[in-house]
Amino acid sequence: MRYVIALDQGTTSSRTIIFDAYGRAVATASRPLTQYYPKPGWVEHDPEEILKTQIDSLREAYQKSGIQASDIVGIGITNQRETAILWEKESGKPVHNAIVWQCRRTADYCTQLKEEGVEDYIRRKTGLLIDAYFSGTKYKWLLDNLPGTYAAAERGQLLCGTVDSYLIWSLTGGKAHVSDYSNLSRTMLFDIDKLTYDRDILSLLNLPEAMLPTPVPSSAPFGVVAKGIPGIEDLAGIPICGSAGDQAAALFGQCCFEAGQIKNTYGTGCFTLMNLGGDSIRSSHGLVTSVAWSLGGKTTYALEGSVFNAGSSIQWLRDELGLISTAKECDVLAASVPDNGGVYMVSAFTGLGAPHWDMYARGMLIGLTRGSTKAHIARATLEGIAFQVNDLVETMRADSGRPITSLRVDGGASASDILMQLQANISGLTVDRPIQRETTAMGAAFFAGLHSGLWTLEDLEKMRVRDRLFEGEETARYRGYVDRWREAVSRSTHWAEDGIN
Repeated sequence: MRYVIALDQGTTSSRTIIFDAYGRAVATASRPLTQYYPKPGWVEHDPEEILKTQIDSLREAYQKSGIQASDIVGIGITNQRETAILWEKESGKPVHNAIVWQCRRTADYCTQLKEEGVEDYIRRKTGLLIDAYFSGTKYKWLLDNLPGTYAAAERGQLLCGTVDSYLIWSLTGGKAHVSDYSNLSRTMLFDIDKLTYDRDILSLLNLPEAMLPTPVPSSAPFGVVAKGIPGIEDLAGIPICGSAGDQAAALFGQCCFEAGQIKNTYGTGCFTLMNLGGDSIRSSHGLVTSVAWSLGGKTTYALEGSVFNAGSSIQWLRDELGLISTAKECDVLAASVPDNGGVYMVSAFTGLGAPHWDMYARGMLIGLTRGSTKAHIARATLEGIAFQVNDLVETMRADSGRPITSLRVDGGASASDILMQLQANISGLTVDRPIQRETTAMGAAFFAGLHSGLWTLEDLEKMRVRDRLFEGEETARYRGYVDRWREAVSRSTHWAEDGIN
């Protein structure tokens, strides 16, 4: 038997899953990742903790599996995207905490860029809108705010990248400073048609190209695990040969290989992607276009919408409000009432993503009365997730001109039957949930397995096994709820524009 290792570095945890040749998970390990909130709207991670938790989970999964290192054909990496890291080339030491994709610290600079009239150019070249979500302005913030870093970056003494780049550089002992097209197309610096950095944008943001990673395809030889990494010495020499941002990996792991197929991942945020094939359609409704993957010299694009806070809104009920003790309790409470009792939850804790793109929106509970209970709030929280995904699906339908009848789902919150049923009710789509819900890690493993020759695309399609279909019920009634939801969203917008958070 041969095996593939998937490293899945996410916003709240670092995970490792080892898959066998039949796509079955034989060992899994996870480590939590600390979140830092130094100011309102700011979110950071410690890059050294990112690396340590990822290596620790890799060591544990390998030890639990009982397999031999010689049976491992490759490692695939998937990661939280847009999170920006700056580190010293010589020592590998980060010079600042990572600025997480959710962080809004560059919102004012993004507003300035829009006022300068460059948004159309950036959309045309990168497929993205100008927003603090993307990595480019985060790199600029680091250079602008850390003394001496700009000159060091110009001299080639500093490197930057998203989490994939930092992990690959660290695991190869500094031999490979690369990033795949799917991650680079989320930086706001990358021409997604030419598959190169746009030097005019680099000049606009005053970013030295010398510090940026080399663009590479998703399934390719990036390097091998270096000797002497504490805890994983036995894995030295294993090739790292697959890499993709988490949402591109999930689209691939869901076997959405045909243009028009669509998936949503329910994680910390929600991310809805449609396979566009080789056509890099630019959205006219607030979605973004990215490279999904590149295989055999053929590039596949995806139309994408992002919900910044989804699973994190359930965590908020648990950790900050104390209304629930477990995520499962949220499901039980939500199912205990027939409707939301007029309560709507807009989880714009760090602004609104597509199709609104409001960096200054903030979270809101509205419709509360003396009869409102925590059950209504729990249901409103789940419905708020489903409403936001529905907004993305309807926008994709308008942009692509394609009929959408089915939504493939994955991610931790997709285990919630009530959330999946609410999604079907609100959207009117058939919600298709697979047995293997770790599709992000599966996608990373697929890319590595394809390069190593372990699998073909036909093999991959056979590995996706359906768990359950959810069909829409009472869709007419829920359409009325959608109108009320959109009214709630309108009242949450522009809240922090005056600088008061």
